[in-house]
Amino acid sequence: MDTIKSQQVTFKVFRFNEETDYLPYYNTYVLDVTHEEVVLDILNRIKWDHDGSLSYRRSCRHGICGVCSIKVNGKGILACKSRLFDLINVFGSELTIEPLSTKRVVKDLIIDKKDFWDKHAAIQPFLVSDIEEHPAQEHLVSPHDAEKLLEADYCIQCGACHYSCPALAINEEFIGPAAFAAAYRFSADVRDDASIERLHTVNQEAQGVWDCVKCMECAEVCPKDVNPIEKITKLHNMIFEANIAKNNVATRHAVGFAHSIQKHGLLDEGELVRYSEGNIGVMKHLPEAIAMFRNGKIVMPWNMPKSKNLDEVKKLIQSSSTVKF
Repeated sequence: MDTIKSQQVTFKVFRFNEETDYLPYYNTYVLDVTHEEVVLDILNRIKWDHDGSLSYRRSCRHGICGVCSIKVNGKGILACKSRLFDLINVFGSELTIEPLSTKRVVKDLIIDKKDFWDKHAAIQPFLVSDIEEHPAQEHLVSPHDAEKLLEADYCIQCGACHYSCPALAINEEFIGPAAFAAAYRFSADVRDDASIERLHTVNQEAQGVWDCVKCMECAEVCPKDVNPIEKITKLHNMIFEANIAKNNVATRHAVGFAHSIQKHGLLDEGELVRYSEGNIGVMKHLPEAIAMFRNGKIVMPWNMPKSKNLDEVKKLIQSSSTVKF
């Protein structure tokens, strides 16, 4: 018989009740955990054996409903899916359990997700199609067309990516990675007729895909491997393909990046800033430019090297790029 491995772990659990508390606090519990347990097991043990007032959301226990999403040591997880020993291997034997968003707490680990659902609704997360009320047959989708969704329909709306996004943390208008993934899922569906309308929504400054900082955090925390950053990149391309991209710093940055790779096979970071922000805009970056030049990060335009495989790079761009800037 296999021996059940166990280890003593210190848990700091976030506590706050908006009806009675002025400030949040943390309760500490020292428990022996086994390699079979997930975070939800510990929350249950704390509630059942130590403090019945602890509040958190749970339902399916199978990583499908998404309601038990929380943060452990700052990382968004599903409590029912994340094994404790895996977290211990990463963070050590002291684990801090917190809600997805401390400023939206209703009670303990339960938050008000109104902003999440409002932004989800804003991108029309449903198919828009003019069909007969009583169709004679199904509107079938070929396997090839189904693959274009890139598994974006696997999203369970847990909110882990949404509340882990640094862009959204400093900009409340930003729509967020989960809603962007949903926007791509329905806009990429061959049965949908509202793609352009959706693209206009995600193309807006401040709230749209151009304010994504490419930190990859959404891909790191997603429990279903939806990879929202991939869908955000696809939305960039769809906006260009639909010819609705606006002439601003963000879109010029994307175009300048592509032009630099095509011209040099390498990224000319100095020219990229000039292309994106213009000659006057470059002036505000002079201190950073001088530091980058001293460290060999940028070079003078006449010294910009070219990739040894430039011809191959150009062929790859020509064969793979469908976007006309």
